[in-house]
Amino acid sequence: MASQGAKGGPAKAAIEDPAAMLLDVSCIKPYERNPRHGENPEYDRIKASIRANGLDQPLVITQRPGTTDYIVHSGGNTRLLILKELYEEAGDDRFSHVQCLFKPWNRESDILLAHLRENDLRGSLSFIEKARAVFDIKQLLETELGIEALSQRRLEMALHAGGYALSQGLISRMGYAVKRLLPLIPRALNAGLGRPQVQRLRALDDAALQLWQRHGLGDEAAYDEVFATLCRRYDGPDWDVGQFQGAIEAEIAELAEVSVNRVRVELDAQFAGEVMAIPVFEDDGATRESEDVSIPTEKPRTHSPSPGADLNAVDCGTPREESEQNVAHDRSTKGDRESFSEATDLAEEASLEAPDSPVEQILTTGQSAPSDLKSLRARAWTLASRLAQRNGIGELVEPLSGNGLGFILRDVPDPALADQLDDETLSQISMVWWHLAACAEMTVAPLASVVPMLPAESVLRRALEQQDAGLLFSGVWTLDPGNTGYRLWRRVGEPDWCDLLNLMDTYRRISHLADETETRLWE
Repeated sequence: MASQGAKGGPAKAAIEDPAAMLLDVSCIKPYERNPRHGENPEYDRIKASIRANGLDQPLVITQRPGTTDYIVHSGGNTRLLILKELYEEAGDDRFSHVQCLFKPWNRESDILLAHLRENDLRGSLSFIEKARAVFDIKQLLETELGIEALSQRRLEMALHAGGYALSQGLISRMGYAVKRLLPLIPRALNAGLGRPQVQRLRALDDAALQLWQRHGLGDEAAYDEVFATLCRRYDGPDWDVGQFQGAIEAEIAELAEVSVNRVRVELDAQFAGEVMAIPVFEDDGATRESEDVSIPTEKPRTHSPSPGADLNAVDCGTPREESEQNVAHDRSTKGDRESFSEATDLAEEASLEAPDSPVEQILTTGQSAPSDLKSLRARAWTLASRLAQRNGIGELVEPLSGNGLGFILRDVPDPALADQLDDETLSQISMVWWHLAACAEMTVAPLASVVPMLPAESVLRRALEQQDAGLLFSGVWTLDPGNTGYRLWRRVGEPDWCDLLNLMDTYRRISHLADETETRLWE
């Protein structure tokens, strides 16, 4: 076994062939391109372990050509720093020398990739640290290979060859984080903003730009200036993508001279690649024909009334082909998709496969309503989802298969809306929420049937668990019920009004059918 002092170099043979070595810690340097930019969160635990037991495995080291000092080759920067710190603190010779495995130098990009791979295997890197390292490797490879711009495909292949497999999609998201976001929200990213938030931000960025251009608010440079200003304003360790989206919506709404609620629904449609025009709520409740609800991408399917079906469904005066909406959720509920797919074969077609898709088709209010419980529940879920979607709270509605009224509400509307919306729009959203809550029996259903379905952080869940009406009323603007006609019924557009009436009608049908068949709605 070779022994090396603080300043001496290895023999030529040692450089050419991997070898075990005992080295003075003072002649080993941390790798200056270490992907981890902050302190290892496990630092104290690792230090206590090394103090008690010493180093349990050798450091892997290398040496740049023409230098005398060594550098850590693939992980181990934290262990090296701890050894040096322990030696300075105690002067214990156990920490003055360290067993090492020497690997010959190849090229800079390989060393950085080795550190990235080893750190990521331990799961100790943030998303932005990995993204920075990947694009540092890209720059190194471009220099080493004499290439002006390395394609994502070639970068993917190079990383894979080095034992670090990433998809081109993930590399693209990393590039967005490094090039677009890091100069604007460094504090949020360095505090641990992860891949899901970056992905959502990118989708929001793309959708907002398209909405900006559709409203004729300026060129891309003008949008970029607004986006950058808002990013810097909200940058911080507690970054909230939802709050930032609200700020973008408010900015576009102000410049376009439309309501924030309208912008929110248009953005939701844009996320799914659709163009949705929203009714403009005039004082007299009129709706412009040119801004009716949505443009379906598929031809709605029609169905004949089932034999013996009740033909007295609420008629809003404008027959439309009845079809279940094409909406879905970012999380699944046990059995909901399968059960609802079966039900909607009878209660018109519903697709629950594509996450976050907008409502594309409209139920026929003049056709027959389904007469079995499963189909009625599916119909209630469809109507509630569409009504919520058009009012900017679509993410709050969850399907509930085989139980209750077919759907539940996950939470109260975002409290930030109170600062972002005018009273007229906020009152409409609040009253729509209360109508949905009533049709889902959120405050009268057995707690054991509803509470487990709600997120742990849900204000609605806490209010139900604690039976605290005050908490619920503080979470949702609760107006005098006598204002319902003036604040909601006379103002909503025709599609919302039809869906609201049909939802209440479906609620009655479910309740009456349960009474007639002696079926318990809540289990």
